[in-house]
Amino acid sequence: MPRYEYRCRTCAATFELARPMADSSAPAVCPEGHEDTVKLLSAVAVGGTRSAPAAAPAAASQGGCCGGGSCG
Repeated sequence: MPRYEYRCRTCAATFELARPMADSSAPAVCPEGHEDTVKLLSAVAVGGTRSAPAAAPAAASQGGCCGGGSCG
């Protein structure tokens, strides 16, 4: 289940909630009981331990500009 970060506008506390994606925009109550909260944008939204292999840039494999070709 994804985790979302929120900030309370009343006490400035930040907190996380694990909830279904369908409920990500639903109102959240801070741990202090305040209801005036806002969902924060997260830099990392996916967790896990496996990493995906790096993909080669399309321009480099096709000889395009700024990907290994001549930019002139």
